[in-house]
Amino acid sequence: MVQIGKINRLSIQETRANTIYLDGGKLGEILLKDKNAVRKYQKNDKIDAFVYVDKEQKLVATIQRPYAMVEEFAKLTVVATSSSGAFLGWGLEDDLFVPKSEQQDNMKVGASYVVFVFHSEKSNRITASSKLDKYLSKQTPPYVEGDEVDLLIYAFSSLGYSAVINGSHVGMIYQNEVFQKLAVGQKLQGYIKKIREDSKIDLSLQKTGYRRVDDISVTILDNLKTSGGMIAVTDKSPAEEIYSLFGVSKKVFKKAIGALYRKKLITLAPDGIRLNEEDSSS
Repeated sequence: MVQIGKINRLSIQETRANTIYLDGGKLGEILLKDKNAVRKYQKNDKIDAFVYVDKEQKLVATIQRPYAMVEEFAKLTVVATSSSGAFLGWGLEDDLFVPKSEQQDNMKVGASYVVFVFHSEKSNRITASSKLDKYLSKQTPPYVEGDEVDLLIYAFSSLGYSAVINGSHVGMIYQNEVFQKLAVGQKLQGYIKKIREDSKIDLSLQKTGYRRVDDISVTILDNLKTSGGMIAVTDKSPAEEIYSLFGVSKKVFKKAIGALYRKKLITLAPDGIRLNEEDSSS
């Protein structure tokens, strides 16, 4: 069955007047809107095509891949506005429509927004919305603490950064735990830090627990060995400096050097960390 707003593998039904028509099954023939496609394909060839409804309310297809498909979140830029809504560039000839009723804030030409793409039953068009809360899952999160997840940053507040998790749930990265530049629309890897009793999710950009401490302990030792046995950083150093060197929070760093100190692998000095002589030759 053909899925509107998705990539479908379809057969070429016939060509007429240098135009290709695909077999849409119960939906009938589907026009392939690629001018040069007739030179590449023949009848009965199977191709991967994105199927959508164009501005004339006709079911069409293209071998071009949009920046986002139905049931996906993406950061897109407004290319035009009208009294009824805004139009986003999404890599196709026909722009993606965002009705006024689906705008969290009034969209402006040239500005970019994180939106959710869906197939509107009311208009039968592929549509976008910046009111993300409407489309995020309300079900109990299926994650456990420490899970690695895909994140899409979609909002910023004084508390921190809100992110879409694996394209379904929402979580928060707290401002005081961020030591790198983040931007709305940015995609990155993160970790489930905590799932609260109300099912709200706290996120971290670093691995949690002792696994992370073990990882950074190895990194610190390797750094010491390549730096002549000494690094001019301590547990009193600014959090930003620690993050720039090791990519972890100050809290994780302090746990790691504490573990190394207890194993007598390093010496803690006022001016930095030193690799103990018995380990420096290894």
